[in-house]
Amino acid sequence: MPPRLSLLHRPLRAGLLALTLLALSASAASAAAAPFAAHGSVQQIYVTGVTGTAPLVLFDRQGRVLARRRADRLGAALFRNLTPGPGYHVRERIGSGFASSPTLRVLPDTSAPPSPAIYSQRIPSLGYGYVSMRDGITLAVDVHLPTGRGPYPTLIEYSGYGYADPAGPQNGIAAVAQALGFAVVDVNMRGTGCSGGAFDYFEALQSLDGYDIVETVAGQPWVRGHRVGMMGISYGGISQLFVGATAPPHLAALTPLSVIDNSATTLYAGGLLNTGFALNWAMERDHDAQPASATGGQPWAYQQIQRGDTVCKANQALHAEAVSMVAKVYRNPYYVPSVADPLSPVTFVHKITAPTFVACQFTDEQTGGHCPDLAEHMTGTRHRWFTFANGAHIDSLDPYTFNRWYDFLELYVAHAQPRLTPAQRALSPLIYQRAMGILGVTLPPDPIQAQPSFAAALSAFQALPEIRVMFDNGAGGPRPGMPYRAFEHSFARFPIPGTHAVSWYLGAGGQLSASAPRGRLVQQFTWKPGARPATDFTGDTGGATNGLWTETPPYQWTQNPVGTALSYVSKPLTHNTVVIGAGGVEAWVRASAPSVDLQVTVTEVRPDGKETFVQNGWLRTSVRKLAPTSTLLDPVLSLRRADAAPLPRGRFTEVTIPLYYEGHAYRRGSRIRIIISAPNGDQPIWAFAQLHPSAPAQVWLAQSRTMPARLVLPVVSGVAVGSGLPPCPGLRGEPCRRYTPLQ
Repeated sequence: MPPRLSLLHRPLRAGLLALTLLALSASAASAAAAPFAAHGSVQQIYVTGVTGTAPLVLFDRQGRVLARRRADRLGAALFRNLTPGPGYHVRERIGSGFASSPTLRVLPDTSAPPSPAIYSQRIPSLGYGYVSMRDGITLAVDVHLPTGRGPYPTLIEYSGYGYADPAGPQNGIAAVAQALGFAVVDVNMRGTGCSGGAFDYFEALQSLDGYDIVETVAGQPWVRGHRVGMMGISYGGISQLFVGATAPPHLAALTPLSVIDNSATTLYAGGLLNTGFALNWAMERDHDAQPASATGGQPWAYQQIQRGDTVCKANQALHAEAVSMVAKVYRNPYYVPSVADPLSPVTFVHKITAPTFVACQFTDEQTGGHCPDLAEHMTGTRHRWFTFANGAHIDSLDPYTFNRWYDFLELYVAHAQPRLTPAQRALSPLIYQRAMGILGVTLPPDPIQAQPSFAAALSAFQALPEIRVMFDNGAGGPRPGMPYRAFEHSFARFPIPGTHAVSWYLGAGGQLSASAPRGRLVQQFTWKPGARPATDFTGDTGGATNGLWTETPPYQWTQNPVGTALSYVSKPLTHNTVVIGAGGVEAWVRASAPSVDLQVTVTEVRPDGKETFVQNGWLRTSVRKLAPTSTLLDPVLSLRRADAAPLPRGRFTEVTIPLYYEGHAYRRGSRIRIIISAPNGDQPIWAFAQLHPSAPAQVWLAQSRTMPARLVLPVVSGVAVGSGLPPCPGLRGEPCRRYTPLQ
């Protein structure tokens, strides 16, 4: 994740408004007083202040028992998945009697709050404080102001990382926006850091908290125009998609960077659990959601409590009620729509109406290469722009993308003419040195910033095509590996107009051919887990000396041992071939096990004898069924338990291995190669440790006219390739090695 950029601010304390707002979620009190506090929330009721771990009973308006449980070790309880409405109450057993809460109202999962009064609250105009949500829970915030007098164009950065840390946002980019003249409000999600409530990965309540944050911040007197934008990279980018779908009225714009399209495509690639980055990230979220202490939770929150922050201390009460993200991962190895759809932006980004600027990488080592899928589904706003490139997780801030990101924020949030000052431009080498560990990176000239007025700049920006693809990121600078693209093209929409499916058939002698071979061909390899290491990267992922984001990362991209993979290579291309999109490998498979996990690696074998990594795809063959709308240009697995089935014993079965997205220019004279093997060895940080089967197996691939096995790629016609072969190594996110045939 992006490195920490620290700024110091003075701490501020919240007022009494939070106490007043607690009453919004409850109706008139019942006659029996309770020694604990109970409050209605969105499809939830939360209870704090229970004596020890006393038994609690939840009743509905008819007096029926809905749930029984004991309070947790902090004297708290959270009842989830409740039907909205009034009349609930909670009883605590005390000795031989009971104490009862007032009657409670459970709020619906709707954007508008029960009362807009919460948006009149005041939050700090500078520094640390708290802001109340519709259910009375308070979230920790830290406000960063730029130089000069307000009111200021304002951005919100929102995630479960330590964004509100008064020492500076952890994994945030507030310092960059602040230097550009924006005020930034950094917000910790509920259940993290010093924020109250309990954490549950992107539950509906988190999105509604974002709605409340937008509307509250927009009402502050120091906010220009009383409209705010959102910004952030990775977690802080993904959160924007969820908040944007709630359509806050005063949301000016979104800028999600390095994001996912679907939790499943990062977590369960092709049905395989990503035990590398994804599972470890889930473990970190579980740790950070614990009550702050010397051993758990976020360290900065524990430090706040040690300094006497009583609000932060009180806000830990519900943290032990967090839903374990790791447990949820293991409970849902298949795609259950009721669970997965609400966590998959591709299912709801059509609800976003605010102007939106998205940037992500085909070879993002953390979120993965599936973000472009968002483009065709984000139909609710006419003002949307996407930038795609090869590169690492941080490359959504490469200089060319940075310029356009800044232009967009100036036009849609600041409502000002984009024009970086010499002092702001002078900061860019320092930013890239700290973020990527690369020296001498400067911002290129920008045509939008050259416009003579705000109106002219806005008109020029709105005339930009929706889709921008930057090719050969790493090959356009004075040194290989610097974050400059070699050339770029823009397109009206995604999928790219003029895209057509091109097939290369798997043939004898490891050939990829334009036509299927005559007769029947069967080839075999030994499927062997652990044949290659789980990752090909040994350094740090940040801007350290050996970091993945530096010019020359220490990749160890090893070859597959002979006999453990099948390799197919095309003839030299007679013309430059530009591929933008997904595609897949269609094959007929037989195996000695009822299910085998397969990985396809796509590379470019260059005329100089070197080989460049392009993309991967994965498949657990027991979940091979494709979704009804799937095509070979964009194969989508069903991944539902009802569709899972073992491979038939002794028979060949058709499978499609979906590829993740790529934007790559294969040069004339190069050859396209695919390698089919057991997973692992190509993706830094991603890993697959729980493979099917757990022991070596034999895998056979068949090819004939009735059983065609082929690689299908989305080739875009008429795209000029603006440079020669890039340096190798040199492309960001695409390691390079000496080409070695397997057969």
